[in-house]
Amino acid sequence: MARRDSSPDFIEAIARGLDVIRAFHPRQPVMSLTAVATAAGLARPTARRILLTLEQLGYVRTADGGFELTPRVLDLGMSYVLSRGLWEVARPHMDKLVARTHESSSIAQLDGSDIVYVARVAVPKIIALAVTIGTRFPAMQTSLGKVLLAALPPGEAERVLVEPSRSGITPRWQPDAEERAAALREVRARGWALTDQELAPGIRSVAAPLRDGDGRTIAALNVTVHAAETPVEVLTGEYLPWLLQTAGAISADWAACQRVSQVTITRAAALSGRAAGPGLVGVGLDAAVSPVPAPAEEPARHLFRWPGASRPNRLDSRPGSAVSPPPPPRSVGQGSDRRTESLCYMGKLSSPSPLPGISDDLERG
Repeated sequence: MARRDSSPDFIEAIARGLDVIRAFHPRQPVMSLTAVATAAGLARPTARRILLTLEQLGYVRTADGGFELTPRVLDLGMSYVLSRGLWEVARPHMDKLVARTHESSSIAQLDGSDIVYVARVAVPKIIALAVTIGTRFPAMQTSLGKVLLAALPPGEAERVLVEPSRSGITPRWQPDAEERAAALREVRARGWALTDQELAPGIRSVAAPLRDGDGRTIAALNVTVHAAETPVEVLTGEYLPWLLQTAGAISADWAACQRVSQVTITRAAALSGRAAGPGLVGVGLDAAVSPVPAPAEEPARHLFRWPGASRPNRLDSRPGSAVSPPPPPRSVGQGSDRRTESLCYMGKLSSPSPLPGISDDLERG
């Protein structure tokens, strides 16, 4: 494939490696060297070297005379999802929403003129388009995309929509600029979005924004139904209030997590009693602590959580008392059911609390 960037800092070898990974698709999981080279727009010797490199790194393996991706490729996408922390915050709320509606719920973010799914709790149903983490759809024809586009200034939204979609999907609804502007004005006015088979037959959904502590829209949350099963009246009259409630709860928890700035310390320091000084709260996934000043009128108290713990342990730092964490708890679950829960990320925060933004009582999601 031809060079796509004139910058001297552009590393074409990395771009070619990503082209090779993207050459694989669901309808052809095992591909020959020639097929990979053709799909990636590369010479066969170049494609061969890249495939062998990816094989040594564990991202590709040989199969049936060709090559196929390995599950390790999922690490590339999940690194983004997990680094954002949004999935840990949203999951317990999404589980409750799906339990109420018995319909699938997803979170997406904007990438050019497309949305990309970054979290999902699914209910098995036959719909026209399959959705998994990383799936992308044209933004304007989805409720998630309308919410995200409506959060942009009108001029910027239109500039974004000029970019060609990389979803490979031709949506049913093809609005002109005036129709797009009117649809986004409506979403801004009411605070949520509806799509009724605009992307593909049978797909109907509502979406609401997820906001950070400053009120900025960082993602969107939806509920998707099959048009033949659920009328618009049920979707907007019954499911929408639950969706809005869930979006508000996720936004509140995310804002609370933002207020806790994290400082990572070593486990050795934690064991030596230096894990938590006055007014520190343990929240990180690897024994991280965050400065939260305790009220001046009472002795400082601390919450410390070992990695894998589902609940924090309260420590006392009255004058003369030792501040040291307890022994790490046993792991929760086994295999794929194993849980790693963070106080900030997985706990449900409530108030009032002796420490700002931190709850005395945590509710498992």
